[in-house]
Amino acid sequence: MNSVLKLLLIFFFISNCSFNSNSKFWTKETNIKNEKIISNKEFIFQKKEALEKELNPELKIKLELNNTFNNSSETTNNDGIVDSPSTLKKISKYKFSKIKYFDQFEPEIIFHNNNLIFFDNKGSIIKFDQNSKLIWKKNYYNKQEKKNHPILFFAKNNDTLIVTDSISKYYALNIETGEILWTKYNNAPFISDIKVKDSKFYVVDSNNVLSCISIIDGSLIWRHKSENNIIKSIKKISIVIDKEIVIFNNSVGDVIALNINNGNLKWITTTGDKDSSIKPFLLKLSPLVINENSVLFSNNNNSFYSVNLENGFNNWTQNISSYLKPVIISDLIFTITTKGFLVVIDKPTGNIIRITDVFDKFKTKKRNKIKPVGFVVGSDNILLTTDSGKLLVIDVSTGKTQSILKIDNNKISEPFISNKNLYLVKNDSIIKLK
Repeated sequence: MNSVLKLLLIFFFISNCSFNSNSKFWTKETNIKNEKIISNKEFIFQKKEALEKELNPELKIKLELNNTFNNSSETTNNDGIVDSPSTLKKISKYKFSKIKYFDQFEPEIIFHNNNLIFFDNKGSIIKFDQNSKLIWKKNYYNKQEKKNHPILFFAKNNDTLIVTDSISKYYALNIETGEILWTKYNNAPFISDIKVKDSKFYVVDSNNVLSCISIIDGSLIWRHKSENNIIKSIKKISIVIDKEIVIFNNSVGDVIALNINNGNLKWITTTGDKDSSIKPFLLKLSPLVINENSVLFSNNNNSFYSVNLENGFNNWTQNISSYLKPVIISDLIFTITTKGFLVVIDKPTGNIIRITDVFDKFKTKKRNKIKPVGFVVGSDNILLTTDSGKLLVIDVSTGKTQSILKIDNNKISEPFISNKNLYLVKNDSIIKLK
């Protein structure tokens, strides 16, 4: 009976989106609506209270504008305040062949010298500029591999583009020309983002093995195997790096810290339910974020954690259900729950400062079907995407939703910001708003 239940669950969670136009270049820009920004005041109040209802909704929060995006976010995931567009009046898109399993993965755009890099349904890697010019398009898959519709993950290191995929292949390209540098194969598909430090990169496969690999020639330097599970999590694995520590979460809910030089275990924190082989499949952990001496993350099982970076001891745990990457700005943590509540937390204590309902403009029947996908925090607005193709513009000061932009009828990616332009990915195009 257990095996039948597992199979049914797997079938249930596997699913398949449409911005018209057959052009391979950016479409003409069209106008979209935007709302005004409300002024703010600085005030902080510390209090813990039950979630999924508003707390201190009249409280206004002022951000310190010296907290801006920095390069360390590439290894720590701590974006802080991003330089987001202020108007969102124009929209255009870049088309590619539809990605078959788009609903099941979390895409990332690579930005390089004002150019964008992404991929299509057959594993072709596409590099184009912000003025619609295609710079190069390369495909390094054979006929059979293309039929498997590989999902690609990217990272960059100087002039090298590192690629891992869902069919166990990894390789490196010259990021300027797209020419192949080397190709290797792994024992299992890759299911994580990629983190780069010095001349090495770090990646996790579906067997919960973290590998340290040379960027120069693709050779394996060391690997660490953590606990495996027959039924995998449906969330992409997260990796962060701080100095001599590399930290990742596996598909059973463990957060593991290793010595970055040799892969030796430093500490492990367990968040999943070891008594059930099915629950890990349902468990969704947020991306890990390092801030100062803490690792911050949450899950959809009603737990938000602050863990000591050096020893893995728990600083505090809060009653928050979220699988979105938190944003840390000074002593404030911003997160959005699975049911559409924006929560602001005091980072040192874990006390909840404010909760506002950002899904309050949706009708009850509709909102119960909508899930948040990702968000960024600008100096004035929070930009939140949903799996129903909506972009919510939320005032930072008040936590209130100011406007809802319809981008598509289906899932869109988390927001990506470059040169004050906003980029979103859907199953057959990249959408640009400015």
